[in-house]
Amino acid sequence: MLAIRLKRMGSKHRPYYRIVVSENDKTPTSSCVEELGFYHPIATDKDTKINKERAAYWLEKGARPSKTVLGLFKKHDIKA
Repeated sequence: MLAIRLKRMGSKHRPYYRIVVSENDKTPTSSCVEELGFYHPIATDKDTKINKERAAYWLEKGARPSKTVLGLFKKHDIKA
C-alpha cells in the first residue's frame, strides 16, 4: 500500500521535509515513488509547496496520507 508522508531532510535542529509518496512498509528515508512538494516548519512563513494535481492523482490511486500531511492538505484545499 502507498502512503503520502514527510521525509525529513536538513541538518540537526534545522529540519525541513519533503512530501513524498512511498511504500507504507518502507522507512520514510528510503527511496520514494514520487516527490509532491516540501514543508519548511522553521521558516517564518512556514513555507509549503504541494503539487495539487499529483497529490489528487495519488489519492485517487489509493495512497493514504499521514495525519500531518492530511493537515497540510486541508490548509491547501486538497480533498483527501
